Amino acid sequence: MENNNENQVNIELNEETALGIYSNLAIITHSPSEVVCDFVQMMPGMPKGKVRSRVIMTPVNAKRFMRALIDNVQKYEQNFGVIDDSDPTGMPPMNFGTPSTMA
Repeated sequence: MENNNENQVNIELNEETALGIYSNLAIITHSPSEVVCDFVQMMPGMPKGKVRSRVIMTPVNAKRFMRALIDNVQKYEQNFGVIDDSDPTGMPPMNFGTPSTMA
């Protein structure tokens, strides 16, 4: 019998990370060698938000992540219907304030 374990990855998820972080704003910056995604929590009516998580990845991995996210959103919409992305709350868009400076 052939062993197909070469495509399997063992990933550990601790309890704190499994709880997740809520974010309703993303700020994405980049340099030639990395893409930085800051996930921010903004409260409606408050002028200040807080970065809850920062993810730094290579441009290649950022592109892979983008493709995987597109694929998952399409699958979500096939199962649950089209996501209405109009925002009546007045919150900034997810790419709000993307600086043109390099990280």
